[in-house]
Amino acid sequence: MFAAVDVGASSGRVILGRMGAGGPALETVHRFPNGVRDIDGALRWDVRGIFEEVLTGLSLAAVRAAEGGERILSIGIDTWAVDYALIDADGAMAALPHSYRDSRTAAVVPKVHEKVNEAQLYAVTGLQFLPFNSVYQLACEPNLAGRQALLVPDLLAFWLTGERRTEETNASTTGLFDAVAGEWAAEFLSVLGLPEKLFPELVAPGETVGGLLPVVAARTGLPAGTPVVAVGSHDTASAVAAVPALEPNFAFISSGTWSLAGIELAHPVLTGASRDANFTNERGVDSTIRYLRNVGGLWLLSESLRVWEADGASLQLPDLLAAAALLPAGGPEIDVDSDGFIAPGEMPDRIRAAVHAAGGSLPEDPAAVARCILDSLAAAYARTLRAAAELSGRRIDVVHIVGGGSQNALLCQLTADATGLPVVAGPVEATALGNVLVQARAAGAVSGSLSGLRELVARSSATVAYQPAGGASPTIRSLSSQSRADSAAS
Repeated sequence: MFAAVDVGASSGRVILGRMGAGGPALETVHRFPNGVRDIDGALRWDVRGIFEEVLTGLSLAAVRAAEGGERILSIGIDTWAVDYALIDADGAMAALPHSYRDSRTAAVVPKVHEKVNEAQLYAVTGLQFLPFNSVYQLACEPNLAGRQALLVPDLLAFWLTGERRTEETNASTTGLFDAVAGEWAAEFLSVLGLPEKLFPELVAPGETVGGLLPVVAARTGLPAGTPVVAVGSHDTASAVAAVPALEPNFAFISSGTWSLAGIELAHPVLTGASRDANFTNERGVDSTIRYLRNVGGLWLLSESLRVWEADGASLQLPDLLAAAALLPAGGPEIDVDSDGFIAPGEMPDRIRAAVHAAGGSLPEDPAAVARCILDSLAAAYARTLRAAAELSGRRIDVVHIVGGGSQNALLCQLTADATGLPVVAGPVEATALGNVLVQARAAGAVSGSLSGLRELVARSSATVAYQPAGGASPTIRSLSSQSRADSAAS
């Protein structure tokens, strides 16, 4: 039995995973809310509160395991990427971590690029430009002397074990990780005036970070020394590891607060064309490359719902989506990737303003706003996957949508229509499944390659297939050989 700690931007869970003859089975033993907090004018994460919830969840997991005469073999942690806490030499946290939704980096991005321009950064890191990447956040810090930066999952692992490590799938999102060498880009740390040992040493998925501290063991009821195993600690890395793909030419969309849309490659794509298209090369499980773009996600819909409910509206998401599905196609669309949608607050007004700025109009009706969001997301997915195929020379035959968005039938159908490709939706719990499977393989409970792990998921998970409306032919194809050669040379 394995414990998966899965913390997202809006909620967290502690999940028990069992490996049976039919594949992995999951049981959520604790669920808790999460979200950014405005503290003295800055958006921050209450990581101490998150850790308390994790301890509560591990305590409940220990009880549940004991009731069944089982034991927890290891613990794995995944969260969102980019954000970090600064830890002093004595282990004290300097301050609560800033959230990527905080606007503090706006002034420092040009200053970073004066020292290392975007082309230089991309040639080494292969990382999509986002204004909240860790490299820009670190440029905001007034005092890094004698401190280390621990990304959120690594911070939780440190508090559990006392060991400081940086898991590599999350390290690859910092803007300070060499995408080819698979190690820290020391030259950038130096040029940017960052401490050489700012981040702890790297650890790969499947390696042990450390064992539970006695004080944590006493609190949770788990044995001291219970291994905390590195998984794909960037939640998207764990989700992609559990995509139930039985064929190599698949695309993935990890759909939640954010959408991560792309393909899996053996090597990064570091061309100028890839940089211009703002694609990222992030590390995956087994040193694969998640070649993708961050696309605006269901945050736009959830934040709109929050605003409507705060204004007194009584809306149920299924009813809202049903009403949106009845609206005709061809309505207005927005740029879901716009920085103007990152911060919380008054989302429907911002969406209508964006439509108006583009010369269109959008009623205040929540169903119309919801349809605009979903049409825009599907169109963005199609553009992104088409670009991924062209830039990599990889054919895409099927699109897998995993995560919370896989439950949104309207979004899945619109995506099939926009891409002209079949869509396979599910599993919803891909992140937790990937987390558990990496732990299980490390413990010897399962064996095999990444494709073998995916076969387990495909056999044991319920999925739903969507076909393009009218049997549309695929619109996403690989490049010709000559186009691939031209792209590689650029």
